Amino acid sequence: MRRNWDKALYSHIQEWINFQLGNVQTRPKKLAPQEIEMLYRFRQSLQTRGAALLKMNASVHPYRVQKSGKQENITYQLFYTRLYKIGEKYHLEEHLLKRFAKTHDGNIIIDQLIHEESPVEPEWNTTNEEEEDKRSFEYDRRAAVQYAERWWNDYNPEYKKFTNNCTNFISQCLRAGKAPMRGMPNRGRGWWYGKSNWSYSWAVAHSFRWYLSGSTSGLTAVEAEDIKDLGLGDVICYDFNGDGNWQHSTIVTGFDGNNEPLVNAQTENSRARYWKYEDSTAWTPNIKYKFFRIG
Repeated sequence: MRRNWDKALYSHIQEWINFQLGNVQTRPKKLAPQEIEMLYRFRQSLQTRGAALLKMNASVHPYRVQKSGKQENITYQLFYTRLYKIGEKYHLEEHLLKRFAKTHDGNIIIDQLIHEESPVEPEWNTTNEEEEDKRSFEYDRRAAVQYAERWWNDYNPEYKKFTNNCTNFISQCLRAGKAPMRGMPNRGRGWWYGKSNWSYSWAVAHSFRWYLSGSTSGLTAVEAEDIKDLGLGDVICYDFNGDGNWQHSTIVTGFDGNNEPLVNAQTENSRARYWKYEDSTAWTPNIKYKFFRIG
C-alpha cells in the first residue's frame, strides 16, 4: 500500500524532470526560490553550450519519515542522471542529492536541498617555504581518473570521511595518481595524510587551493589561464562568492562535445558534471575559478 506522501512526491519529481527537459514551461511550484533560479540558469546554460538534454531518469530513496497528524517530513536521497548530446558526442551525468520534503494531507508543501554544513576550520594557507625546487613528478592521470570514477559516489574506508568531503576526495584521487606527499606531521605544512591526522591542504578547499599555487616539491601544479588548457586528472578550485574564500574542488574526468571539462566531485556527489557549476545553488554571478595543471 502506498503511503500518503508517495504519489505527491513522485509526481513533483516528474514535474522537476519535465521542466528541465523542456517538456513543460511551468516551473515546479514547491521548490525553494534559489532552486527555481538555478533551474532557469541551467536551461539557459544548455542553450549557451548548444547542448541537447535528451533524457533524465531519477529514483527516490527515503530514509527518514516523521509523521505528525496530517503532516509528514520526508528526508530522502535523489539519484538522477542526465543524458546530453553536444555536436556528435553524448555523455551521461550522474548526481546524488540529499533532500527534504514536507507534505500535508498527502500534498507537497516544500521540497528542498539539504546543504551539507562544513565543520568550522581555520582557512590555513599552507606553508611552502624552505622546499627544494623539484617541480615535476610523474603523475598517473589515468589512475587518478579511475579512482575518481570508482569512488565518486562511495567512500574508501582507508580514509576518513568528512561532512564536507570534496577536497578530501580530490586529494585521494591525486594520491591514487602517485602524487607525492610531504610535510608530515605539521598540519600547516605540505600536503599529506596519515593514519590519524592530515594536513589542512589535504581536506580544506581554501588551503588546498593555496598549496597548489605555491608548492615547488611533492605534489605540484601549474596555474592555467584557460579552461581548455586542462587535461584529464587536472583540478578546478571554486570561490562561489568571489570573496577570496575557496570552498570547493573538483577533478577533470572527461570532456563534452565542446571539448570543455566534465568533473567529478563529492559533498554533493556528482559525476561528469559541467565544470562551471551553473546547476548548483552555490553558484553566484561573482564566482571565481582557479585552474591547475597537476605535475
